[in-house]
Amino acid sequence: MAGMKPSPGSPAAAPGGDVRPSLWRHRDFRRYLTGQSASVAGSSISSMALPVLAVLELDATPGQVAMLAFLGQLPPALLALHAGALADRYAKRKQMITGDLVSAAALATIPVAAILGTLSLAQLMAVAAVQGAAGVLHDAAAISLLPGLVDRSLIQRSNSRVGALFAVAATGGSSLGAALTALLGPARALLGDVGSYLFSAWCTARIQARESVPAPAARRRLGAEIAEGWRYVHGDPRLSVLTWVNATTSLALAILNTLWGLYLLRSLAMPPAVFGMVLGFGALGAATGALSAPAVARHVGPGPMMLGALALTPLTQIPLLLASPGTSWEITIGATLFVQLACAGAAGTTQRSIRQMITNRSMQARMQSVSTCLTSGARPLGALLAGGLGTAAGVRPALVTGALLLVVPLVVLARSPLRGLRQMPETPAPPDVPGTVVPAPGPAAATDASRERSMDGGAP
Repeated sequence: MAGMKPSPGSPAAAPGGDVRPSLWRHRDFRRYLTGQSASVAGSSISSMALPVLAVLELDATPGQVAMLAFLGQLPPALLALHAGALADRYAKRKQMITGDLVSAAALATIPVAAILGTLSLAQLMAVAAVQGAAGVLHDAAAISLLPGLVDRSLIQRSNSRVGALFAVAATGGSSLGAALTALLGPARALLGDVGSYLFSAWCTARIQARESVPAPAARRRLGAEIAEGWRYVHGDPRLSVLTWVNATTSLALAILNTLWGLYLLRSLAMPPAVFGMVLGFGALGAATGALSAPAVARHVGPGPMMLGALALTPLTQIPLLLASPGTSWEITIGATLFVQLACAGAAGTTQRSIRQMITNRSMQARMQSVSTCLTSGARPLGALLAGGLGTAAGVRPALVTGALLLVVPLVVLARSPLRGLRQMPETPAPPDVPGTVVPAPGPAAATDASRERSMDGGAP
């Protein structure tokens, strides 16, 4: 796939490599960011309302609640590779709009069934599975659409803005979800998420950038294209390292996140209102990290910055493990969560930008889908490990295990040449030749270039 061309008159099409126009004046980027942020906020409404609906109104057991969460997480692990191949084969915007409309239709059945008095847990589980599948299709196309919307020099800044606004949108959506649930009830509160999907589809439809797609005659079996994407990622040491950094981080965080709320609310007796404030402070940290990532990467280099962020992340778990009930510990936990999510925001936007910069346009979605497949598969595995460890040894030992596993991605990155990356990649992506794997620079080339870029590689 030849990728996307900037729409005429957009800042990305402006001549002059040294000119760095404002992203807020880029119409297509604004439409993309507005629609995706609305969708993130809407998903946070559902994340707040669905558990309340299942537990308080449908009397779901803990096992049924776990199954509801499992069915929502399963499609990304099973379908990510297929969704990525489809996004590289067909028009990305159509795939995004289709995913949004399917999600809106499925979710709208819940308030309708609640009004009719026919709502059941089986319907909630079916909707969770359909939404998960539609979300995979949407996300595979949305992530790979961005590099074609903006000029290569703006990719890191674009991801920085996206990461920051998504963090704010998620926090705002959770607050809105709580308010709508209180005012309208959890079933009708979901109409807010339905509206966000429709708004996202409308914003995507207004993007004017042209897309080129492969001719039907050039397409091969979907399985062959999926395998090509897998080989592409694991054939390039830079992409491979960053993909495994993502997967191992996801496994460790899944263990921590599964038990984190239970530990704070029950073991540390944190009031629910304080718990919400702590989460909000963490979201502020994520936004701060994402916004500061370009400046920090320019100052110390993206490789050292990512390495430092991965080194700080396990340390932020220490106050949590040592904490006891009390206001001072609640403040400390909030501060460390701010730091943890700031590290995640800075490293996450930087590594995604690097991967997009070093990947052929025709492989963007499949490259991302390999990472999504592995990280999504790690989450249910981490949840199972957390449940087993928490039952057998206790919640605190399980959290210690998760914190120790956060050292693994640090070791993976530290043992790779990416640790010394001093500048973001600047060279254009190689020609789109199907089946071609572009090797990373050899040790000699990396040494020669170390004074300028150290390596032409990136992060997750």
